[in-house]
Amino acid sequence: MFRWYGIVGIFMVLLAQISLFFDIQPFAQWYFPIAWFGYIFLVDALVYSLRGKSLIKNRPNLFVVLLVLSSVVWWMFEYIGFVVGNWYYTGLEGFGSKLWKLVFSILSFSTVIPSVFETAELFKVIHLFDHIKLHKRHKITIRLLYMLIGLGVVSFVLPLVYPLYFFPLVWVSFFLILDPVNYIHGQPSIISHLKDRKLSVPLSLLTAGFVCGLLWEFWNFYAVPKWHYSIPFVGFFRIFEMPILGYLGYGPFTFELYAMYNFMLGLVKHKKSDIFRLVS
Repeated sequence: MFRWYGIVGIFMVLLAQISLFFDIQPFAQWYFPIAWFGYIFLVDALVYSLRGKSLIKNRPNLFVVLLVLSSVVWWMFEYIGFVVGNWYYTGLEGFGSKLWKLVFSILSFSTVIPSVFETAELFKVIHLFDHIKLHKRHKITIRLLYMLIGLGVVSFVLPLVYPLYFFPLVWVSFFLILDPVNYIHGQPSIISHLKDRKLSVPLSLLTAGFVCGLLWEFWNFYAVPKWHYSIPFVGFFRIFEMPILGYLGYGPFTFELYAMYNFMLGLVKHKKSDIFRLVS
């Protein structure tokens, strides 16, 4: 059964597109969060219709937690982006006051993790990658895990110290640090699939990243408040605002979100923590 909020989601996406095209205010100014919440509602309804359960329908409290977590995580990336200097915003003056700018930013940032996880869940539900497996198991040693963590720390520090040359490492550093930690503590991790050979979760996340990345850039391109990129060396051949090589960062970025979520989940010592599992 297709949930009613999926229909609402379709209308929200259409409202965002029509209001932007005809400059219907205030919807055109709030285009981005309207479109993304509509997308999330639609995808969740599709997941429910295919599986009989979904994040919003069955775990609404967790959905709210993800919205908050998403906003917090992206504010952190905003600070890193300020240091690295790879993107900046225009059009925010249309909100008039700092309060409305803040509300717009919080709502927009809150959609990042839910949109990625909902899209990955949809790919898992349709079993798109269930048949793809590694040919052999790989041994995971503690030495390898510590090496990855060390590499992650270096990858985090270098863009902050030498952003001109090492800015791409922002999009892998948290994954390299946190995914091994998750593996060590028995939390869901990408590394664990080197042992079980199953690639459904990693490939679903990667594909979700590219799908959401393309939508982020498509919807941003026509938005009134929008971001622009200033990327050294590889700022050529843009698809919408993003240089084509920049799209390669969306896949690893989803791994970072997955690692961050499961790391934070591991900090909550809950006996029924399985109810919080996502894309696993």
